[in-house]
Amino acid sequence: MPEEISPYVFIYLKSFFLGIIQGFTEFLPISSTAHLKVVPYFLGWNDPGASLSASIQLGSAVAIIYYFRNQISLIIDSFFSIFNHRKVFKDDNTKLSSYIFLASIPICIFGFLIKLYWPNYSDSSFRGLFSIAITSILMGLFLALAEIYGKRKKLFNDINLKDIILLGIAQSLAIFPGVSRSGITLTSALFSGIERKTAARLSFLVGIPAISISGLVELFTLFRTLAVIDILPTIIGIISSFFSSLFAIDFFIKFLAKNNTFIFVFYRLAFGFFILSAL
Repeated sequence: MPEEISPYVFIYLKSFFLGIIQGFTEFLPISSTAHLKVVPYFLGWNDPGASLSASIQLGSAVAIIYYFRNQISLIIDSFFSIFNHRKVFKDDNTKLSSYIFLASIPICIFGFLIKLYWPNYSDSSFRGLFSIAITSILMGLFLALAEIYGKRKKLFNDINLKDIILLGIAQSLAIFPGVSRSGITLTSALFSGIERKTAARLSFLVGIPAISISGLVELFTLFRTLAVIDILPTIIGIISSFFSSLFAIDFFIKFLAKNNTFIFVFYRLAFGFFILSAL
């Protein structure tokens, strides 16, 4: 830290930077939790910790909701219409609301079980750099296989319950740093034969409950343990995460409309091998 920068200013700048990293990497298939662990390490900073990393995800969750706000409003209305038995599965928004709900069940259960039975998970070897490196390489290879062997012919109306169950199970693996929630759900969707742009939108939308719940739980945990003066950096991180997330969402959807994901495959392989070479 440069001597002319006061400790408090540095903390605010650090939180702002971490929020930028979170926003850019949450929606690209490269793992935000891995980058929030690895980048501070190579910059000589302290590990921000699982709680702070999850808390600034709230900015990403708000960004998805804002970006898809019109569609989400229709999805919410359609979801509640299911309980009134008025138009179950009769339109795309009703189906999508059901898909989001079903795909969120596995990761919520998995996350709850880890919180309950593995309280020291955030300090386990699964969050270590070696584990992140290997996971990043493996997930990059899986994404490559999905690109090569996925049919990419299914549009939204062709998606079935099996596709959503597989996507939900895949999403639950994102609890492990290096997996990438958007990456594993996109990989699952491509393996299911869903075309890229539809797969990306589905990946973003089904992630809203998981990202929001995780962020809120960890934010409340932080607020119970932090002094008032320490809360502001977290808020700064959430705000910078929000704006960088908006950019990443828009970029990725437009990118997948015309391109494949091999650039992210190569990045993940390079990222993993770089970490291994530095250990």
